[in-house]
Amino acid sequence: MTSLIALCISIGVLGGVATYLALGPLAGIILIWGIFIGWATFFAIGGDTAALKKTITCNVFGAICAWVMAIILLSTPLEGLGAVGAAIAVGSTVLGMCLAAHLPALDSIPASVFGYAATAAYLLQTDGALDMGALTGANFSNALIIITASLIVGAFFGLASGKLGGMLAKGD
Repeated sequence: MTSLIALCISIGVLGGVATYLALGPLAGIILIWGIFIGWATFFAIGGDTAALKKTITCNVFGAICAWVMAIILLSTPLEGLGAVGAAIAVGSTVLGMCLAAHLPALDSIPASVFGYAATAAYLLQTDGALDMGALTGANFSNALIIITASLIVGAFFGLASGKLGGMLAKGD
């Protein structure tokens, strides 16, 4: 079978496994959409062992930047400014995130943006997530914890699907 078909089969099978885990025994600990973001990032960066390291580093860095944005927003007068305050908090943290790409470990801006966007989405779409108690809690209601866990799991699913696809392609 071709490498592409083999990879498609491995992604399909492991995508089913990831979905079962996220909706079943690991529900509330990992999010399937976060897994797929980490997984896609892995392949977008190159789909190899170096990509695994870069995916995790940059996805998590982006998530941290969005988490810091939320902390800044809720703990400064920016919160009282509504959309303007949010825009200032987002703009300043995204600027810092992008400037950090001068460091080789953080040089994949798209991967960092994926982590930032996933965290911001969770904060905006999940009831109670944009709350100082939730943001500082040492549990899976904390956006930083659940999103980074999901992104990291996704990166490893990417690695596993690439390896499985490679084995399937060699089986012919």
